[in-house]
Amino acid sequence: MLKKPTLFFLMSIWSASLGCRHMEFKSTQNDWSRFVHGFIEDYFRLHPDAATWAGRHEFDGQLPDWSSQGLDAMIAQLKEARMKANGFGESDLSEKQLFERDYVIARIDGELFWLEEADWPRVNPQFYSNFGGLDPSVYVMRPYASLATRLKAYTAYAKNVPRAVAQIRANLRTPLPKTYIDLGKLLFGGMVSFMEDDIPKVFRTVNDPSSQAEFEIANRDAVKSLRELTAWLESESSKGTDQFAVGAETFSRMLKATERVDVPLDLLEAIGRDDLDRNLAALNAACQALAPGKSVEECIAIVSADKPEGGPVAGARSQLAGLRAFLIEKGLVTIPGTEEALVDESPPFARWNFAYIDIPGAYETGLPSVYYIAPPDPTWSKEEQASYVPGKDDLLFTSVHEVWPGHFLQFLHSNRAQSRFGQVFVGYAFAEGWAHYAEEMMWEAGLGAGDPSTHIGQLLNALLRNVRFLSAIGLHTGKMTVADSEKMFREMAYQDPGNARQQAARGTFDPAYLNYTLGKLMIRKLREDWSSTRGGRSAWRAFHDQFLSYGGPPIPLIRRAMLGPDSGSAL
Repeated sequence: MLKKPTLFFLMSIWSASLGCRHMEFKSTQNDWSRFVHGFIEDYFRLHPDAATWAGRHEFDGQLPDWSSQGLDAMIAQLKEARMKANGFGESDLSEKQLFERDYVIARIDGELFWLEEADWPRVNPQFYSNFGGLDPSVYVMRPYASLATRLKAYTAYAKNVPRAVAQIRANLRTPLPKTYIDLGKLLFGGMVSFMEDDIPKVFRTVNDPSSQAEFEIANRDAVKSLRELTAWLESESSKGTDQFAVGAETFSRMLKATERVDVPLDLLEAIGRDDLDRNLAALNAACQALAPGKSVEECIAIVSADKPEGGPVAGARSQLAGLRAFLIEKGLVTIPGTEEALVDESPPFARWNFAYIDIPGAYETGLPSVYYIAPPDPTWSKEEQASYVPGKDDLLFTSVHEVWPGHFLQFLHSNRAQSRFGQVFVGYAFAEGWAHYAEEMMWEAGLGAGDPSTHIGQLLNALLRNVRFLSAIGLHTGKMTVADSEKMFREMAYQDPGNARQQAARGTFDPAYLNYTLGKLMIRKLREDWSSTRGGRSAWRAFHDQFLSYGGPPIPLIRRAMLGPDSGSAL
């Protein structure tokens, strides 16, 4: 999973560079460039949290206006932006600019869906924490400035937290789904722990009594407000519902608005089941090669018992150098730059998923990316905690996904995209689809030299995403309960009980988590269609480099750009 602004895309009043909003809008190529620049600047003014994450630190300490009036203004500005973008016709723009125009409009449609139709700010606590928002870790864990400078930025942020928390409390409609309440308690309660216990330790070496005193007061008040929000969510637990499903029609509109995928859900589900069956068959074959005569469960137990030496964090650190060397040896994709990724344990508030990577923003250079891995929940039984830690072959493909050649490499490319828009705004299916695609691609390219244990590690990751795909559709069309999803994660993806619970719950508040497999399948089909007339396997490097050059738009837009307007279905 990726840690970078991808969910919110909203704008304030147009900047002076676009002129008076009532003046005639001239549709020229230069006007388009000014439009995109103003678009990004206005977005950052309305979403200063995302600006900070992107590396625009003049916005440090600020938080968005999440009041009802602020949310209404966001929607109104998105609609105006869409109208203006549509005002640029084919005769006004170059081919690249036309692609960027479609990219911008697609992004706006996606943001309007989450804000207006899904009404996420009033329903889902994750809206306020995902890729920016209340997440304070950028000030603490990203060394973009001195500790003294970041202490002041964090203090300004902490002063704004009580206002933001009051807006969140006012926005969230009750009763909430049970899983949303649990998520909110984890997110906001985790922030309390992080801000109260960990953040003071980070800043304690700053030798500035005045700044320290100001920090202590602001941090105390921020913690108090978050603790009260967490307690309020706890008080709502007894009223929690199972009414989380968005419905089939809304789910279909989500796919079209956010990813430009317009496929009937029954066909989409059939495509997902076919891929699940393909991976289950491959798992059976790999298990018979590893342990003839044993069941799949016994085979997986053998692979899972081979834990990474020193734990998952140390194990992941030892895997990265070998993965990078493999990429270079096989010539699979260009590695731009010399940046490396670090590995560390996830902070408490970010442990609702096993792993993610925090990548510096498009405006930052010379800063490390950090691949974070969550420890097991200490409230689980010892047996569940032990089974939560993956085997080293399973972990290997998590490292592929997060770093080489997954998210980390992908953002080495997107941060160098010709389009600043493409650098700043990377979509869900593009990012997670690429990272998941990279897992199977690496196995196909020879990672593990045919070792069945390695193949099982890859397949366990694939099956996890297959069940996410089917769970997202099932949960949100009413065909599947959370218990059904959890059972499927255990029986079809061979997940331990803790992971199965975690993954099934995530499907309720993250209906788009089918994008891992959805994106992967679209990329695989595009690769085969594009490379079939360009040398097949020998064209993979050229395909990967070109695919990654676009930034992070919906994959159907890339398909059209690479294969032409008559490129056929993305799936």
